[in-house]
This record gives sequence, C-alpha cells and structure tokens, in this order.
Amino acid sequence: MDPIALAELRAAPLSIDEVLAAVGDPRAGGTAFFIGTVRDHDHGRGVTALSYSAHPSAASQLRRVMEKVLADTSADGRPVWRVAALHRVGDLAIGDTAVVVAASAAHREEAFAACRRLIDDIKAEVPIWKHQNFTDGDSEWVGAC
Repeated sequence: MDPIALAELRAAPLSIDEVLAAVGDPRAGGTAFFIGTVRDHDHGRGVTALSYSAHPSAASQLRRVMEKVLADTSADGRPVWRVAALHRVGDLAIGDTAVVVAASAAHREEAFAACRRLIDDIKAEVPIWKHQNFTDGDSEWVGAC
C-alpha cells in the first residue's frame, strides 16, 4: 500500500470524504486534516474571486514534497502511515475548498505534525500560483516569482 494515498491537482471541486477514505489505515490511531477555503479578504482588502494556476511540474513536485514529509516525520520510529493532498486549479469562488491535506499515523502527535508540515511545504515548494481579484477592481498574483 503506497503511503502517498492521493496527490493530485484538480479543476473539479475537491472531496473531503475522498481524502478521509484515502488516508484510512487500520494501524492509525489518529488522522489530521487541513482544509483551505477561499476567503473574502486578504490583508485587509476585500476579495471577490481567485484563480489558481500550476506549473506543469506541480504534480511531481507535490509528490516529492509528500515523500520528504513522510520520511522526515516517520524518522523517530513512530511512522506516519498515509498522507493525501488535493489542490484545486482554475477559477474558485468565495467559500470554495482550495486545498485538502491529511495524514494518518499511529498517534495524533505524528498525524498533526505531518499534516502541518504537508500544508506548509506545499505552499512553500509546489509551483502553484494564486491570482486574486479585489473588490476595488485591482488584482494580484501570490506566490509567483
């Protein structure tokens, strides 16, 4: 059983139930989730909508990040059993689910640590960019170099 249960970028709405099922494991005593949604503001400015774009290498980079998180968080002998990550691309509305990550482990401490590390490393290392539209008519790219 591949410990990377799900690693995809999708234009279609994301399923939290699918992610939960993907990280299910009878050895797991804890499962941690992070669900990122599109909010109506950013740094004090009203947001009307946004769009995510991804580099062609984003899917392979996502998997690489997940492999590293698994290796690092399982190094102390208390393994993380399964991880999953889904990220939207395309146009999203306020309230839409943009990203879902999850980790299951023997204990909650490892599940929480792996989940936190997954979302932080995905945001820092996977080439996915956000284009935000503001209520004042302005827009900006976030995460683009």
